[in-house]
Amino acid sequence: MANISASMVKELREKTGAGMMDCKSALTENDGDMEAAVDWLRAKGLAKAAKKAGRVAAEGLVAVAEGDNSAVVVEVNSETDFVARNEIFQDMVRTVANVALANGGDHEKTSAADFPGAGKSVADQLTEMVGQIGENMTFRRSAGLSVPEGVVASYVHSATAPGLGRIGVLVALESNGDKEALKAFGKQVAMHIAATAPLATTPEELDPQVVERERAVLIEQARESGKPENIIEKMVEGRIRKYYEEVVLVSQPFVINPDLTVEKAAKEAEGGAGAPIKIVAFERFVLGEGIEKEESDFAAEVAAAVGS
Repeated sequence: MANISASMVKELREKTGAGMMDCKSALTENDGDMEAAVDWLRAKGLAKAAKKAGRVAAEGLVAVAEGDNSAVVVEVNSETDFVARNEIFQDMVRTVANVALANGGDHEKTSAADFPGAGKSVADQLTEMVGQIGENMTFRRSAGLSVPEGVVASYVHSATAPGLGRIGVLVALESNGDKEALKAFGKQVAMHIAATAPLATTPEELDPQVVERERAVLIEQARESGKPENIIEKMVEGRIRKYYEEVVLVSQPFVINPDLTVEKAAKEAEGGAGAPIKIVAFERFVLGEGIEKEESDFAAEVAAAVGS
């Protein structure tokens, strides 16, 4: 049997919002498997949702840059949010985004590409900037979208400066309709994505393992109610459809008009664009997403200093 530590119980509690004893029971029942413990708590109705740990925001900026039928989003991290307000750092991040645009959003190509006016690569320029600004910095990631015909719209949330902020979103629309109408609708969809964080554009794009895991949790929840198996099957199918409404972009209620799904909103927007619109892909970068910061115990540090 796995040794269930206090830190494991704490992590599970932060993920699920369940009580300490329930978290300990979940870990014990599942031999210390964190993800299985999350599912166990959800099945028992003791957890609100399966949330991933480690999504503490690192600092820096997310930036977007748009081309004719393409756009990119990049993330450059720093140690403090003070640097994000530094104009030298902001100019550097904008330049990285423009270099990424010229390289289709490819991270490795962008890192190796020339930094304009510097006589060195983007990666080397970033290293030099560390000495200039006095903080460690990382060109963490980049992504690009393009369409043969249509637009790739962008949106930056919590903007520090034009095109720079804490959340960056791209959304690709295929259409031969009016570009300005497409850009206007595309920006609305990008704002929606920033707010709702969908997992996929369509149900078909969802990871089958994610869907099956959700289905397994829903089945256990339904069985807890004591319903017969034939009723459970219908209940689960209904809840899977509800799950799609929560995590699939085209199935979500449109934040601009919740009476419509995003798919139906796109259908309505076709009137203004004068042509069919297909939402084909999106990218959503949240500053520091997935980066774990080292947590320090300030009281312990003071005690150690006093004792030394």
